[in-house]
This record gives sequence, C-alpha cells and structure tokens, in this order.
Amino acid sequence: MTQADGGETVLSRATRVLEAFRPGTPSLTASDISRRTGIPMASTHRLVAEMVRLGLLEKGPDRLLRVGVRLWELGWRSTSALGLRDLAMPYLEDLQSVVRQHTQLALLEGTDVLYIERLSARGQTTVNITRVAGRLPAHTCSSGLVLLAFGSQDLQERVLTSELHRFTSRTVVDPAELRRRFADTRRRDSATLAGSVHLDAAGVAAPIRNRDRTVVAALSVIVPNSPDTVSSALPAVMATARGITRALHHHPDATR
Repeated sequence: MTQADGGETVLSRATRVLEAFRPGTPSLTASDISRRTGIPMASTHRLVAEMVRLGLLEKGPDRLLRVGVRLWELGWRSTSALGLRDLAMPYLEDLQSVVRQHTQLALLEGTDVLYIERLSARGQTTVNITRVAGRLPAHTCSSGLVLLAFGSQDLQERVLTSELHRFTSRTVVDPAELRRRFADTRRRDSATLAGSVHLDAAGVAAPIRNRDRTVVAALSVIVPNSPDTVSSALPAVMATARGITRALHHHPDATR
C-alpha cells in the first residue's frame, strides 16, 4: 500500500481524516482537519482533494468539507449491521408505537456502543443525545451495560481498567459497582440506567441473541427519569428483544 510521508499509509491517513468529523462538527475546513489529525497542511490539501474526487468527502458552497454521500452508500452495504437493522425494524416500530419514547438498536464496537437505528415519537421531549451511527462509551448507557454484561471477561476487564468517562454525577465509574451491575444484568436479562447520560433521562435495555445464544445487539428505549416510566417500559422492551431474537433464529444471516 502506498506510503505517505513518515511511513504512514495513505489509507491510514484517510481514515484519520474521516474520524476528524464528529457528531457535533459535521463540517470542517482543511485547516481544522490538519489540526485535528496532525497531518501537515500541504499533505492534508492533497489528500482531501483526492477524497473529494472519489466522493468520500464533499465540499459545499460554503467551502466547508463534509463526509460524502458515496461513503454513506458504501457503509450501508455492510451486511451485518444492515441485515440486523432491517430484520429488527418492524419490531422497533411496534415498540415505539407502544412506549412512544426513543427506541434504539445498538451493537458493540470495541468498548463503545454503536447505534444502528433510532426511532423517535413526534413531539418527544425526553432528552436523548444518541443518533444513528453515533457512539457512547459502553459503561454509560443501558445498551452498553447489556452488551458488556454478556461479553467476554477480557472485554469487561479492558473497560474496567480504562479511564471511565463520566457524563453526570450518576454515571457509574466505580469498577466494583460496574461488576455488580454486570451480574445484576445477567440475572435480570435486562438493564436500566437512570440519569447516567442525562439526569432527566433513563435507559431501559434488553439483549438480542443469535441462534447460538450469543448476545449480538441490544434493544433500548430512553424514557423520562422516573421509577414509574422505567418499570412500565421494561416488559415491552424485553418482549420485543425476545421477538427479534426469535426472528434471528430463522434468519441467522442477518448477523453475518
């Protein structure tokens, strides 16, 4: 593979450029990209121009750079995420129509939760910072708690020994408490987290399993932070997750 200056491959640098675009900053200048990536300005200009030519980036009338539609098109050809999302969508729609709250489907990506779908009710006011293709540290959200609890011991130790991010005063960052919550999640086959990402919101999540009974995804809803709303949403979330699990048993290719 072609080497860029300093021995780094061009593909590695292109990946760093794309990673410079974050949920809060979808548009950047070439200078912004150079500063965020550490790639020299001259090299940034050459690389960005090539990525624009290929459709991986696009330049708007304001001269700002954005992730290109071509990259979105290629990304949506991912068979595992797209297959699971398509199979689960009718179940998500049914759940969202019942709870009338933010309804989400997530996978584990490293030690983060990656959201592959989110449905929201019209006029929904519950705070929810997640978005499709957005991430959260797994220990901070109910979906992440499910995915970590049923993950490998190596994964759990990697998270527990890392620097744990805190969103609010109620985000659990104590390893001993997280271990206890992992065990509780496995026992209950579900997880709830109140005020962890935002003090006014709570997450309720349940695991989705493939034919081998391996947890491959998590279904969650974001509800107002009160015991009544959490307890009323939990049965519907668990029942819907079991429905998606049964569907996966008949369509195992959806997670490949």
